[in-house]
Amino acid sequence: MRVIELAHIMAGPVCGLMLADLGADVIKVEKSSGGDDSRRFLPPEINGEPAAFMMMNRNKRGIALDLKSEEGKEVLMRLVEDADVLIENYRRDTMDKLGLGYEVLKKINPGLIYCEISGFGRTGPYKDRAGFDLIAQGMSGLMDITGEADRGPVKVGAPVSDTTAGVLGAMGILAAFAHKQQTGEGQRVDTSLFEAAIMHTYWQSAICFATGESPGRMGTAHPLNGPYQSFQTSDGWVNIGAANQRNWERLLECLEAPELGEDPRFALNSERMANLDALVEVLSDYFIRRSTQDWLIALEAVGIPAGPVLSIKEMQSDPQAIAREMVTETEHPVAGHVKTIGLPVKLSKTPGGVSRPAPLFGQHTREILAEAGYSASEIAAFLESGGVIARDIASQAAQ
Repeated sequence: MRVIELAHIMAGPVCGLMLADLGADVIKVEKSSGGDDSRRFLPPEINGEPAAFMMMNRNKRGIALDLKSEEGKEVLMRLVEDADVLIENYRRDTMDKLGLGYEVLKKINPGLIYCEISGFGRTGPYKDRAGFDLIAQGMSGLMDITGEADRGPVKVGAPVSDTTAGVLGAMGILAAFAHKQQTGEGQRVDTSLFEAAIMHTYWQSAICFATGESPGRMGTAHPLNGPYQSFQTSDGWVNIGAANQRNWERLLECLEAPELGEDPRFALNSERMANLDALVEVLSDYFIRRSTQDWLIALEAVGIPAGPVLSIKEMQSDPQAIAREMVTETEHPVAGHVKTIGLPVKLSKTPGGVSRPAPLFGQHTREILAEAGYSASEIAAFLESGGVIARDIASQAAQ
């Protein structure tokens, strides 16, 4: 699969990243005036290279084009001829105004899968609005269910609508690619940050549909099962998943507190949820007495799902994360050894992985143009025009 990525910052690059990690040839087209905006997400940097950009764009090749120039448009159209997929996350009508919209490009390549990732989707009353992760989290209801009950709305720490929109875009592309393999037909794939954030409200939306009421914020607790949340220990926090009846009984065994099983407030899940505040208060008195590690050993011994609350740094050194290759490394021509997050999907026959660092700005321009059939003189003319930008690894590494 060959993918042309006309995307910047996060949602679109996540989509390209997923496909690149699974083996697609992803050509990242950056704007000629400075490239992807995440190149300026500084600090931090590694030997002058932005860590944020390198995380989102490994496994891709890079070319820089001015799509407002005739030369830049010509090159893009040539690349589209042999592409399976094009990804873009511009505001609505941007590509049409450039003369590069789907209706134009599908005439060049009827099999093109054209993926659009936007703030609110390409239809509906908000189709012209700009969208960011924060805005989507707020409008989806996600911020209203995140955080503690006695505090204001909280954004999820990670940009979940951006990331999920990218994954949904990749999923839509793969479905469209399966259709293309059967019929030769391309199609548009349209998803948004708004819809991606709404998707995370499945449980809470189910409650609201059934009751007519929004469930609100519950901290780390679950809206349907309990106890299923974080408890403070003598030296940290531990997450407890004693959400079904058997695990509740196992928890009582672990706590050596059979009397709680006889308390009518906690007998069944429905009673525990109705009296959740009281349940949390009682259980908190037990968990604070011992360390996180002591509790993890005790809980595992009786078969209760549990885990510590790790920092990002602690997660990156966790043996399971390492064993699953969720922390891996690339060799960047300027930054050197760069650690990155690995591919979260494992395939037995066609495994993906991380094998290429993020491109330098315009690093593969000449290579990609040559593959597209341009002669050395034509490439030189493009570069002279300024509509196409190339950078040599040696010269950029020396800067």
